[in-house]
Amino acid sequence: MISTWTPTGADGAGREELLVAFDQGRQRRVLVCPAWFDEANKLRRFTVEVMRRLDRAGIDSFLPDLPGCNDSLTPLAVQTLAGWQAGMATAAQQFAATHVLAIRAGALVTPDHLPGWHYAPQSGPKLLRGMIRARTIAAREAGREERAEALLALGRTEGLTLGGWSLGAGLIQSLADAEPRLSDGQTEIAQSAIGGPGLWLRAEPDDDSAQADRLAALIADSIAGSAG
Repeated sequence: MISTWTPTGADGAGREELLVAFDQGRQRRVLVCPAWFDEANKLRRFTVEVMRRLDRAGIDSFLPDLPGCNDSLTPLAVQTLAGWQAGMATAAQQFAATHVLAIRAGALVTPDHLPGWHYAPQSGPKLLRGMIRARTIAAREAGREERAEALLALGRTEGLTLGGWSLGAGLIQSLADAEPRLSDGQTEIAQSAIGGPGLWLRAEPDDDSAQADRLAALIADSIAGSAG
């Protein structure tokens, strides 16, 4: 279940990254584009539980680490949105994916040639606003005053550390305008279709079996319907 995959960096070199895979060589194969940063932590178990349910439904699935994230040896500060998009396109090819499931900000790097789903997609501006707001609150509690507008301007030119993640200027510039877009064959799954509040809203990482059941069932039913 734990394996590796090899995206190609901007310098053309391939570097191994971790991969969670349920792969039995079946016909239906879902690439999972995960949530990012703090939401990645909060949704990790939920994401893998959805994959377990897809496995039981006869569907392979693949959850690759993005370069610079989790246990990656590649620095986060040098990553770009275009690089992550290219990485996910490479992953789709390496795993012979037939569908894609994007979770939250993962919708910003979804390969556009695959049918699939955007689960509660998050835009780049909303992602940045939330992370910058958390930094200004922490600064205020420490007796410092930081303004969101000034932080964003600084991030665009010099990069910025938000929530412990060192984001480069190029990534921040791209995220400031990035919006998820549905390609042909892709649909949005709103949180209201899953039931209950999103797990990313909780203070700590958590799981919800009912929500995992519902999301996996929606995906499996959609694949079965398209096959029929």
